[in-house]
Amino acid sequence: MIDLYSAATPNGHKVSIALEEMKLPYTLHTLDLQQNTQKEDWFLAINPNGRIPAIVDRAEDNFAVFESGAILLYLAEKTGLLMPAERKGRSRVTQWLMFQMGGIGPMMGQANVFFRYFPEKIQPAIDRYQGETKRLFRVLDKHLESHEYLAGDYSIADIANWAWVRTHNWSGVAIDDLPHLRRWVEAIRQRPAVQLGLLQPPSERDLTRASADAADAAETAERYAKAVRSMVEMGQSNKQT
Repeated sequence: MIDLYSAATPNGHKVSIALEEMKLPYTLHTLDLQQNTQKEDWFLAINPNGRIPAIVDRAEDNFAVFESGAILLYLAEKTGLLMPAERKGRSRVTQWLMFQMGGIGPMMGQANVFFRYFPEKIQPAIDRYQGETKRLFRVLDKHLESHEYLAGDYSIADIANWAWVRTHNWSGVAIDDLPHLRRWVEAIRQRPAVQLGLLQPPSERDLTRASADAADAAETAERYAKAVRSMVEMGQSNKQT
């Protein structure tokens, strides 16, 4: 049995989707990020960085794994699923996984901060991170023009990238002009395990909705952003002062 410590974020959903795809039994423990539960001593003993997600593999002497990419690699190696056995295939999956960890995730995360969460709209910062996010999307689109999935068969690389790309509207970056990326996003969205994983836990706000929602939806988006804002401004520090 695996204990999953998570929240409704793209990084959290990477792991719950993988667990559902691999049909591994797990128990979900949802952390309240706005209450800084992830900075409490008991959780820091699992993940010294105080971020979600993290897992504890009870079948392996309570072995703890943190960092979403490391968790995906651990689960793939544990099960032999969603990762090729041969060296070159494993490398291809790892390359696209690192593409998400070093590019897609950080750039979209910063786009979210400046476009959604900061009370002041610093346009050069918004332009910088939305522009780099769009560039990375074009890289994916070009690759997916001649590949059904990122690294051969459907893999943890697809899960990791998809969990972030699906929220492109929340970052204020459209993909209407990227047909191969759109095809890939929709194909993965239809997978039953993906749909189940997105409910572990469910998001309070549908981050796939466009920023040009109707007025009531826009108000809901602002309430959600305001709730996250103080946490972002504090940098999820250990103690609030």
